[in-house]
Amino acid sequence: MGAGKTTLIRYLLGRLDKDLSIGLVSNATIDTGRLLQWVCSAYGLEFAGKDDVALSNAFIDFAIQEYASGRRVVLIVDEAQNLGRARLEELRVLSNINVDKHLLVQIVLVGQPELRDMMRMPQLRQFAQRIGADYHIGRLDEDETLNYVRHRLRVAGSPRLDIFRTAALKLVHASSQGIPRLVNQLCDTALVYGYADQRERIDAELMQEVIRDRMAGIFREGTYPRNNRE
Repeated sequence: MGAGKTTLIRYLLGRLDKDLSIGLVSNATIDTGRLLQWVCSAYGLEFAGKDDVALSNAFIDFAIQEYASGRRVVLIVDEAQNLGRARLEELRVLSNINVDKHLLVQIVLVGQPELRDMMRMPQLRQFAQRIGADYHIGRLDEDETLNYVRHRLRVAGSPRLDIFRTAALKLVHASSQGIPRLVNQLCDTALVYGYADQRERIDAELMQEVIRDRMAGIFREGTYPRNNRE
């Protein structure tokens, strides 16, 4: 969706307490190897040549050792909707690891809206009942979009925050529907167009051109117009 969930994960990883043992699984899908291999790899555990029983025992031993050392094991799974129902059920089993009624593994699922739909399936009811907190990152409203762009300009070190006229940013919000990734793409492209035209500010007219070009397929993700646009 491009709402910034992966960026949020990276932000959190740099600020979590040292008493947490964090593992991140970010590329696993239904067809990419066994889930336990990904989990063990996330914590630097040896997994090559081991069957699922050995992998499970290795991870359980690791979780117990971390607990004994005063550290909590947290497993973050990004794009969790790609795992499919069966692998999500495997994660539920991992969440059952405990010592003296203390659960040793905390699992954080991050994914697209499809993940929420999957967790509502009857087959995953037991897993859904274990969820202690959930949050949906919605789209930015118009004011949030304007503030978001100006914040990015500030972070980038821009000496002025009014490079984009308000009317241009309103067009960005309407076209992107408040999805940050699309906001970034439109604004980045507009800056290139503005540089090519030697504009001091991005106005609504220029932004309309950017949006029109994108809708026409002239500008695609990963390419940029030349300075001497024709």
